[in-house]
Amino acid sequence: MKSLFTYCLLWLSLSPALSFGQPALRQLSLQEVIALAQEQSAVAKQVETTRETSYWEWRSFKAGYKPQLSVEGILPDFSRTFNPVTQPDGTLEFKPVTNNFSEVGLTLQQVISPTGGSIFVTSLMQRFDDFDRTQTRYNGNPAIIGFEQPLFAYNKLRWAKRIEPLRYEESRKQYVEDLEEIAVTATGLYFDLLLAQVNQGIAAKNLANNDTLYQVAQEKYKLGRLSKNDLLQLRLAVLNAGLDQAQAVLDAQTALLALKTYVGLRDSLELQLQVPEDVPEADIQPVVALAEAHKNRKESLNFQRRLLEAESGVAKAKGDNGFNASVYATFGLTNRGEKWRDIYEQPDNQQRAQIGFSMPLLDWGRQRADYKVAELNQKLVQHTVAQEEASFEQAVITQVNQYNTLKNRIRATSEADAIAQERYEIAKSMYLIGRISITDLNIALAEKDQARRAYIASLSGFWDAYYGLRQLTLYDFEKQEVLATKAEE
Repeated sequence: MKSLFTYCLLWLSLSPALSFGQPALRQLSLQEVIALAQEQSAVAKQVETTRETSYWEWRSFKAGYKPQLSVEGILPDFSRTFNPVTQPDGTLEFKPVTNNFSEVGLTLQQVISPTGGSIFVTSLMQRFDDFDRTQTRYNGNPAIIGFEQPLFAYNKLRWAKRIEPLRYEESRKQYVEDLEEIAVTATGLYFDLLLAQVNQGIAAKNLANNDTLYQVAQEKYKLGRLSKNDLLQLRLAVLNAGLDQAQAVLDAQTALLALKTYVGLRDSLELQLQVPEDVPEADIQPVVALAEAHKNRKESLNFQRRLLEAESGVAKAKGDNGFNASVYATFGLTNRGEKWRDIYEQPDNQQRAQIGFSMPLLDWGRQRADYKVAELNQKLVQHTVAQEEASFEQAVITQVNQYNTLKNRIRATSEADAIAQERYEIAKSMYLIGRISITDLNIALAEKDQARRAYIASLSGFWDAYYGLRQLTLYDFEKQEVLATKAEE
């Protein structure tokens, strides 16, 4: 009893140290790793920054079509110099001149996108100070209403209003695609580590089994029931299993570092990954996947935008190389005085109208060449878009077929894994009683390991195809809903 009590005390004192020496484990599923990668990885932060940039670019574009209020001025413009002045007798005298000029104006402007013109309202005040003569004069325009309109020219405002909304919608869909790309990459790294951990487990188990068989074989050899060749073969199997285990540990450490670096885990915890065996049951039809891809992906918007940009290029080449004219007109009030209040007392009318034009007479075919280049570029974009659209549809169909094939393959590889594991246990038992040779045992061992790796590889291929299909369609086939887009209202 005293010895038992002493042993218990010793165990209680050593158990905290033993548990402290063991590395802490954190179990993670595939979905948890993907969620971590989409929330805290460096790539996710880059994607979020790109999304915010696109949003504020869109805000800037919309603000350009709203009324713009600005103030401009010169405060001050001081000058002290000597100016030449011709005298009555014809001689020239340099007289000192010291003055200051100040100006401030407030302008409200609104662009007109359908026509490409603009209207504006301006209020302007000027002050002139002559320090040599101690004089101050004011000049100003209490209010001026103006209008400026290009004629026959390329209307950049109208084309931008058609193109930029498509570009912004592209950026919103691109954000979701980038998140799904993170899921695809995280899935690949997840299964790299999972396969490395499986190989590490296989290597450790094989080393233990081979060591046990070798110990039994030594006893058989002493009794003369086993040849030395078989004994040496088992010893060689133990040595090879030890080498395999060392390599498996190194591979697992490398895969663990790669996954934690990508996901953004900075702790020192060891990860124990779960085998994601619960796969979606429903088959996916290519027609459904294609319809969702055309509706949700950015490609449809991208094709429309590029065709519009090519059409815009033709319109620009046509508008910039022909007869151009513009109309400029203002109507307002103006006045002057010795005090600033004089400007607003009975101001006079002020009008201005201007029509300008330009027309090339001799350009040696430059206009025609520019227009032809824009026209051919439009045709090239049309052909390229048609080819890319066909390639995109082919990629979606291929991904659907791969998804369905790999989903069906999982059942076969899972059953093969279970059979190979059971067969090896039977083979090991039969070898111990001398019913089969060491060669047959090694064949069963190799088939067991190969079947386990094939099962993990089939799971890896399936989940890679699953998240790849989500990225190509931006559709969640489990929940049967479109993947949400984060967007500011």
